[in-house]
Amino acid sequence: MSKRRYWVGVAAANHIARGKAGGFMQLNHGKLAPLKRVQPGDIITYYSPVKEFGGKDSLRAFTALGFVNAGEPYQGDMGGGFLAFRRDVHWLEAKQALILPLIERLSFIQDKRQWGYKFRFGFFEISKEDMQIIATAMGHAALPEA
Repeated sequence: MSKRRYWVGVAAANHIARGKAGGFMQLNHGKLAPLKRVQPGDIITYYSPVKEFGGKDSLRAFTALGFVNAGEPYQGDMGGGFLAFRRDVHWLEAKQALILPLIERLSFIQDKRQWGYKFRFGFFEISKEDMQIIATAMGHAALPEA
């Protein structure tokens, strides 16, 4: 097995809930390329800036934590003829964790005053140490093992 990597995806909480219920993840509105970067055993967390896609009710919290399962990306029907690429994920029980108390401790947020900038990319890799900070805030004292 290759070295485990740690990732952050960005999506509205209602989209994350759908993925958790179905045991899958999608990135950047269903694009294939970012899903090819993740590998089985990698850990993914999702940050949700808002409660609902297109809504104005902010959330600003990490809302999901899980392991990427074995298997290749595949397409899933989102309705209305839209086929999005997905990967299967083993989602863990995890509580939501607000980002504001974590900002000062997260090394991937370089400019603490402009902390939201990094999330605009929709998907990025973080360090094991940063993932541990997030996982702890979500109720996991140690990073879980696959």
